[in-house]
Amino acid sequence: MKANLGTTDRIIRVIAGLAIIGAGVYFQSWWGAIGVIPILTAAIGYCPPYHLLGISSCCTTKTEEAKTE
Repeated sequence: MKANLGTTDRIIRVIAGLAIIGAGVYFQSWWGAIGVIPILTAAIGYCPPYHLLGISSCCTTKTEEAKTE
């Protein structure tokens, strides 16, 4: 799995996930458990739907690629 989530995308996902969980707790609904999904994708830095659609918000430049070689 190659990372396809950038830093900004990961932060937004964590905030959205916590908001969904908070709403689930506030409304006493199990739907809040869905908030775990964006938090998990942010933690691992990989989003399967992004992969299927060929989207990547991960910042990769030639200097970063040169550092890894």
